[in-house]
Amino acid sequence: MSSDLPVISKNIKKYRSKLGISQDKLSKLASVTLHTLTKIETGATSDPRIETLKKIARGLNVSVNDLIK
Repeated sequence: MSSDLPVISKNIKKYRSKLGISQDKLSKLASVTLHTLTKIETGATSDPRIETLKKIARGLNVSVNDLIK
């Protein structure tokens, strides 16, 4: 994992990997597009909307705080 990725990107990938699910599966669980999830996880979108983060957090079964800390 690149050290220049935003913390949110690193944490989404970390929790997704722990669950053993693909980006596609998480996008479906979180009700966000695969495109949006991929952009956030790769750091292309470094400041996602809070509503999007809430959906991703729910999909990962973690809190938004877990994603941003």
